[in-house]
Amino acid sequence: MKRLMAVCSILLLFCSVVAFSVSAQDGPGAISAESAILMDQATGTVLFEKDAHHKMYPASVTKIMSLLLFMEAIEDGKFKLTDNVEATLEAVEKGGSQIWLKEGETMTVDELLRATAIGSANDACTALAVKISGSEAAFVKQMNQRAAALGMQDTHFENCTGLDDDCEKHLTTAYDIALMSRALLRHNKIRDYTTVWMDTIRDGKTQLVNTNKLVRFYSGTTGLKTGTTTKAGCCVSASAERNGLHLIAVVLHAKTGDDRFSDAKAMLDWGFATFESVTPHVDQTLLQPVAVRHGITDQVTVEPTELQPLLLKTGEKEKLKTEVTLPEDLFAPVEKGQIVGELAIYLGKEKLASYPLYAKEAVRKLTLGDVLLQMLDALRVRN
Repeated sequence: MKRLMAVCSILLLFCSVVAFSVSAQDGPGAISAESAILMDQATGTVLFEKDAHHKMYPASVTKIMSLLLFMEAIEDGKFKLTDNVEATLEAVEKGGSQIWLKEGETMTVDELLRATAIGSANDACTALAVKISGSEAAFVKQMNQRAAALGMQDTHFENCTGLDDDCEKHLTTAYDIALMSRALLRHNKIRDYTTVWMDTIRDGKTQLVNTNKLVRFYSGTTGLKTGTTTKAGCCVSASAERNGLHLIAVVLHAKTGDDRFSDAKAMLDWGFATFESVTPHVDQTLLQPVAVRHGITDQVTVEPTELQPLLLKTGEKEKLKTEVTLPEDLFAPVEKGQIVGELAIYLGKEKLASYPLYAKEAVRKLTLGDVLLQMLDALRVRN
C-alpha cells in the first residue's frame, strides 16, 4: 500500500506545466517581423518564438504597462471610474496620437481609459499617470518597478506612452511584453476597453477608433495594444480566446501595419489549431477517506485544491490519467486544510501537474474524557 511521502516534500507540491519545444518548421510558418512570440496566457508557456529576447523599441505597446497600473490602482481603491481627472500641462503637451486635451479640462477616469486603450491617446494616458503618481516621472518609476516584479529582465521604460523621439533606452522585448500582457489580461475589466472597435467621448463629439484591427476582424479577440514609430516599426500585442484557450501573440518591428496583423493572426491561428486548454477531471472514487488513529473520529475526508487548466496538444485530452497518493492512516490531531497526499496528472509516463490533497475537516486527538464518554455510550446501548 502506498505510504504518505514526507511532509517536507509534500509542501513543495505545485502545479507544473509541460513545456513545448517548437521548431521553426513546426510553427506558424514564416513570420516577417524581426521579433515575435506566442504565449499561453494561463500558464505562461511559450509556444513559439522568434528572437523574442531581442531588445527593441515598443512604441505604444508601452501602454500595456500603463494600463496595468491603472487597473491595479482602481482595484486598490486609489480612484474610481467615475472620478474626475483634470488635465495638466504635462499631459496636454504630449505629442503623437491624442484627443487634444486642454489644460484644466476635466474627464472621468473611464473616459481617459477609453481614450488610452482604444485610441492610444498619449495625452489621456499621461493625465491618468499624473493623477496616480503626481508626475509622469514618478509613474515611470512605478512602471519599472512593476516590470521588475513581473520578471521583465530586459525592459526599461522612460515614459508612459512609448513616444521615442528623444529616447535611447526605452526598450523591451517580445517576451517581456507577453509577460505584462498576461498580467493585464488577469483584469477582466480591461476587456471593456480593449475589445471595443469604435466609441466616443465628450458627449459624442470626439470619436475613438481602435488601432487594433483584429478587434473587428478576428474572432475571439480580447485586445490588446498596437504601436508604431519610426524606431519601433509596426508592433502589436494581440490576444484572443477560443474554447477556454487564451493566447498572446506579440509582434515587434514589422515593416507595415498589415504585416504585424498578418504575423499575429498566423501565430494565433496556429496556436488555436495546435493546442487546447483542459481542466482535469477527477474521479471522486479515487479520493477515499483516510483512517485516523487516536482521533475523535476514525477517518477524515480529503479534497484537492482547485485544479488549474492544463495546456495540451490537440487530441491529447483522452490520454490523461490521474493518480492519487494517500497514507494508509494518520495520527490525530489532523488540522483542517492539512496536506495529506497528492493528486498527479499524467500524460503517458510524463507527469504534467501535481496538486496537494487536503484534509477537509479537523480531527482532534482523543482525550481520556472522550474515552470515558464513549464507554458510557456503549453501556447505554447495551442496556
